[in-house]
Amino acid sequence: MGIEPVRFGVMSTAKINELVLAGARESKRVEIRAVASREHPRAESYAAAHGIDRAYGSYEALLADSELDAVYISLPNSLHMEWTERALEAGKHVLCEKPLSRRAVEVERAFDVAERTGRVFAEAFMWRHNPQTAKLQELIRSDALGDLRQLRAAFSYTLTDEQNVRLRADLDGGALMDVGCYCVSGARLLAGEPETVFASQVIGPTGVDVRLAALLRFRGDVIAQIHCGFDLPTESRLEVIGSRGSVVLRDPWHARKPGLEIRREDGSEWISVEPTNSYRLELENLADAIRGVSAPLLGRDDAVAQARVIEALYSSAASGAAVSL
Repeated sequence: MGIEPVRFGVMSTAKINELVLAGARESKRVEIRAVASREHPRAESYAAAHGIDRAYGSYEALLADSELDAVYISLPNSLHMEWTERALEAGKHVLCEKPLSRRAVEVERAFDVAERTGRVFAEAFMWRHNPQTAKLQELIRSDALGDLRQLRAAFSYTLTDEQNVRLRADLDGGALMDVGCYCVSGARLLAGEPETVFASQVIGPTGVDVRLAALLRFRGDVIAQIHCGFDLPTESRLEVIGSRGSVVLRDPWHARKPGLEIRREDGSEWISVEPTNSYRLELENLADAIRGVSAPLLGRDDAVAQARVIEALYSSAASGAAVSL
């Protein structure tokens, strides 16, 4: 007899859920059993449209469902840590959308709760689970590019709806929080933790950063340049430069068209990667951790360090000075 699938409830009816639900449908190791919204009719309509068994008109009601093992939280950024802690206290394992918070102390506190309650808690950076990312790490470890020297990471698109949660200061919106956090994650994955950061931002009419650029300096004199924005053309790119060559990922974060281009003085080489659903992989990783099959890919140390860098970048952008970590 096989292992029973992990039963998830979804907290909110956010657009990102569509991708997570699609990933769950591909898997035999997870099931989406319930959804909650602050308005019961909305939850019922959403459940009917997506083939979900149960709908709840409050997040508290979903957490009280004893048949659910875990919850996926896709609420606005400012609510991530509050509802993560409440879910953990209710005995649920948690997969919470990135970024967990712009305040490292809040992330530390949530992981304290997870450890006390014996529950698995992970940040939903789906790109980290994709085979394209694993291939990139393999190239770096194999010394294919020589010594790591510089990183360039970008993620941007145009957003004009001022009612969108990503543009609301009271919900911890902003370009760094929405898309720039991927660039930070990418730089940290490859270069470790930065020693100093310097950032400059443009604040939009709603009070959040609509554009941000930053320099991060790592041990060994590795420098990362990142930029993100809501008032820029669509861009998604990660370039890793070593002493003997470079590698470019043209779709690093979503990996819809995965592949890596290695560039050296004597020419270039394309490495194909089979397209794989990153959302399925992150759900299955959490499910395996819950069942004791394997450890979660992303845990406390990575999540706290990620929040610490975001916090430092915002501090630098506000003060106009470099910040040491």
